[in-house]
Amino acid sequence: MIQFNLTDKVALVTGGSRGIGKSIALELAKAGANVVITYANSHQGAQAVVDEINTFGVKALALQADAADLKRANEVLEEVVKVFGKIDILVNNAGITQDNLLLRMSEEQWDSVIQTNLKSVFNYSKAAIRPMMKQRKGSIINISSIIGITGNAGQTNYAASKAGMIAFSKSLAKEIASRNIRVNSIAPGYITTDMTDKLDEKTLESIKSATPLNRAGLPEDIAAVVIFLASDASSFITGETIKVDGGMAI
Repeated sequence: MIQFNLTDKVALVTGGSRGIGKSIALELAKAGANVVITYANSHQGAQAVVDEINTFGVKALALQADAADLKRANEVLEEVVKVFGKIDILVNNAGITQDNLLLRMSEEQWDSVIQTNLKSVFNYSKAAIRPMMKQRKGSIINISSIIGITGNAGQTNYAASKAGMIAFSKSLAKEIASRNIRVNSIAPGYITTDMTDKLDEKTLESIKSATPLNRAGLPEDIAAVVIFLASDASSFITGETIKVDGGMAI
């Protein structure tokens, strides 16, 4: 993978203790950034990621946070700026699924997905843009989903949250472009993580057959695009949604 230079940059990755978020955090560190991750529950898992990040000669910090809590998001950003002096890169990655057909979906299933996946983007973007505006530079990267573009039966809550992230990104990009802050989205297709391990073999084969590249994606495939969007190599890109789906949405 091409390594873009992020030396001395400060990045925050929500939900960075496992899966795609962990891969993003590690690749940011390899590119030279100091990295802060948030995690929901597993302090041990988050600390393991911090220890791995430290092996790349950069600084790391793990902070427990409920992604849906605006007050906590403000506290996290205050801590990041206090410890590192700035925030250059925000990756809104925290997300969950609560799949069900709409007729059977509970209000709690709807609310929890919207709160974690979409409100968290509001929370952390709102908290991060103030220091970024003072710096007159920053990159916000929102991890959406191909489901936010195509839709999927049994995932009305998830699809709505991920489509909302894309629209949010475009609108915020227009608001803060004059301050040299860029906002972009990534729409992953099927990516192998612990969140997708519960799928049965028949479903997995169906997904692969619907993917022109005929394979599942890896967390590193998403992290590579994050590095590009975080770096100056993408300095003239904002309000964009990049599909990383093996051609699934063609």
